[in-house]
Formats: sequence, C-alpha cells, structure tokens
Amino acid sequence: MHPVLFKIGSCSVYSYGAMLALAFLVCSFLARRRAVAIGMDGEKIFDLMTALIISGVIGGRLLFVLLDLDYFRSRPLDIFKIWEGGLAWYGGLILAVISVAVFLRINKMPALKTADLLMPYIALGQAIGRIGCFLNGCCYGKATALPIGVVFNPEQGAVLPTQLFESAAMFIVYLVLRRRVPSNGRTFFLYLIFYSTFRFFIEFLRGDDMLAIMGLTFSQAVSIAIFSTAVILWKTIPSK
Repeated sequence: MHPVLFKIGSCSVYSYGAMLALAFLVCSFLARRRAVAIGMDGEKIFDLMTALIISGVIGGRLLFVLLDLDYFRSRPLDIFKIWEGGLAWYGGLILAVISVAVFLRINKMPALKTADLLMPYIALGQAIGRIGCFLNGCCYGKATALPIGVVFNPEQGAVLPTQLFESAAMFIVYLVLRRRVPSNGRTFFLYLIFYSTFRFFIEFLRGDDMLAIMGLTFSQAVSIAIFSTAVILWKTIPSK
C-alpha cells in the first residue's frame, strides 16, 4: 500500500488524490478533443467536466459518509479527509447527473448527445481512479489464498485486489464505448448497463464493510435499479 506517493518538504502528495487529478486531466483533455472533432464546443465540454468532477467528488463523499454515519458522527473532521479515500461511486453519479443536467440546460447543450460524448471518458476516469484506490488500500476484496492476493494490512492478510479488477473492466468499457458516435443517449445507457452489471457481481468479492439491504449490499440494490431502468430506456431509443 502506498497512500503517499512522495513528499515535497513537509507536503505529502497522496496517491488517491493524485489519481483523481490525473483522471480529471486526461479525461477532460480527451473529451474536449473529441468534442471539437465532432463539431461541439470544446471549452464548454471542459467546463462541464470540471463541474462533473467537483459534484462527483462531493456526492461520492456524501454517500460514503451516510453509509458509515456512526463512524463519522464521532469523528466529524474525518469527513473532509478525502485524500485518505472514501468515495461511493453511486453517490457521485447521482449528484454528477444532477449538476450536468443543470449545466446543459443553462448552456442549451444537447443532453443525450453530450452524455454519449462523456461516458467513455467517465469509464476511463474510473479505471484510473481505481488505481488510486489500490495504492491507497481502500475498496479491497475478501481474504484469499490465491497467488493474486495482495497484502494491504499485515494483520488482515492477503485479499483480492478488486480495485484492479474494476480498473481493468472499466478500461475495457472505455475501449468499447469510445468507438461509438455520440447521438441519442444509447452510449450513455449502455455505460449504465455495463457498469451496473459489473458492480453487482464485484460486490460479492468485496471485503470492506458494506451496508446490507435484504441480503444485498447497498451498491447491489442500486445496481439492480439502474440496470433495469437503463435496459428499458436503451431499448426504447432507436439505433442509428
């Protein structure tokens, strides 16, 4: 585990925050370039990506705190220690979707086409961000005796590197989606189908503390809802 990448004097550069920053820079650059290539406003796309990352981090942190409220109630200052890890992806997704919808309405941009444009780079951002989780030692899997096991905590023993599983899966999703032409929302809903499916099954391998709802984790319950909705909407949109 390498939560601190390096130090500059007394200032520490944390791996989790560094990977989030790298994800933002890489994905914003690629999304802007793609936007210009298909005749969209690249500067607005960059501004949209900025709004997306800020709202995503806030939403992800808020849900993470709510899911472990007993811990943070006794340690309120820890709520702000984002550099130590702790973002719930679905919380970030929900708030990001809301902020993006507001941004698109204010700037009178095509909602579905813009969503299609962004989704490959959201997947790539997840792939990069999960490497930050791996370096930080959060979002780990269950204990294992397999050779792929990784020791983040000597007292805990070897666990499955589920962070790298998700990173690899989302990079594949990025490769699949980036070939699609932004159009009428089908790429957006396809991303939701891919991610919710993967997240549902990867939760069976997760070993960190998770809130259970009727035998399912919170993320699995949300995955089912998102998958069902996305499939219905994807089928109702004509392919082009």
